[in-house]
Amino acid sequence: MSLEASAAPATGPLPDATAAYWQAAAATYDDEPDHGLRDPSVRAAWAGRLRAWLPPAPSAVLDLGCGTGSLALLAAEAGHRVTGVDRSPAMLARARRKLAGRSAALVVGDAAQPPVGERRFDAVLVRHLLWALPDPAAALRRWASLLAPGGRLVLVEGRWGESTQLGLTAAELAALTAPLATRTELIPLSDDPVLWGREVHDERYALLVHPVAAAERD
Repeated sequence: MSLEASAAPATGPLPDATAAYWQAAAATYDDEPDHGLRDPSVRAAWAGRLRAWLPPAPSAVLDLGCGTGSLALLAAEAGHRVTGVDRSPAMLARARRKLAGRSAALVVGDAAQPPVGERRFDAVLVRHLLWALPDPAAALRRWASLLAPGGRLVLVEGRWGESTQLGLTAAELAALTAPLATRTELIPLSDDPVLWGREVHDERYALLVHPVAAAERD
């Protein structure tokens, strides 16, 4: 399936300063080892993690805040049907080049309220995004509502920075997801330098969230 064209223009103003920052960052975003996945060992490490975290292929995967599409590409290469959402048209332009010819659709939109209509997904994949949202609890509730029965949230997050700390600790994210979950799986990631292309000394992790059924949440 070919990529779907976004209704938004390839360039243009975004609704707030945060989105404009990511629009400007698109040109150099892939220079970070864990963003561009240009090093074969880093790429293989992330591919292996996604195989463990995502449901068996082919599954419908929603990649929110997909950026330049590095993880979306890995998921598509593994046989999944991928939908990527990002607020930055510049990021998505790079993602389209990576995913050309793959089973993927890329849409400009707000990851907190993904413009996917009534579609439901087997997995919602989100990396390093929740910390930047004004209401992460509301976003998590919305994402859980987009899951098909038996679906899961795959949340890759962390707490990093020196003078200014950014992100969410695993304990903080577990508390946010607790009202939604029948069970969660915490996978520490700080001790795997290959994922990041270097040694890291802050808190990085993935949280796999298996939500309660929508009827039970309601």
